[in-house]
Amino acid sequence: MFTGIVQATADVVHIDKKTDFQSHAVRFTEELLKGITLGASVAHNGCCLTVTKVDGDLVWFDLMQATLNLTNLGTLVEGDKINLERAAKFGDEIGGHAMSGHIMCTAQVSDVIDSENNRQVWIELPHHITKYVFDKGYIGIDGISLTIGEVRDNCFCVNLIPETMQRTNMGWRKVGDKVNIEVDPQTQAVVDTVERVLAARL
Repeated sequence: MFTGIVQATADVVHIDKKTDFQSHAVRFTEELLKGITLGASVAHNGCCLTVTKVDGDLVWFDLMQATLNLTNLGTLVEGDKINLERAAKFGDEIGGHAMSGHIMCTAQVSDVIDSENNRQVWIELPHHITKYVFDKGYIGIDGISLTIGEVRDNCFCVNLIPETMQRTNMGWRKVGDKVNIEVDPQTQAVVDTVERVLAARL
């Protein structure tokens, strides 16, 4: 489980591409390296990946074709920065909201409005995801727990404070960028359950 509180942005140093498979190495900070072991879970732009090798401050991860297709990790190039969060432990403060690290889709940044000390980012969702998105609800964007500001048709916005812009990749996201989306799992469960109940009655 993850909390949606990004702990660092880090460089993707190496990418090893194979047929329908990819491995990449990320340079971890000293703080993130503490206690890291093979098999540990780390969210990359919100996508849960498993540690496969630790070589000094370089930590390696494997990505299956399904992950490459469903997330924005397949478009990474060496030198790109990603949001990182180590898996939560029992007793940790949940500063954001509970997240699984299972990405539902990617979505496109459709507008960015910058003003003094604020940034509003609009994102266009695939139509089948919009039913899970509500004003003032939670959503995970590239692994960041954010509150939805407003919903218009299949688009929604989030409002970012300077701290979020400084600590995460949302500080440099621009129109046309693809971001990973994880909807609030509780919202998804309620919506899907209501749909099943209504369908059964009909």
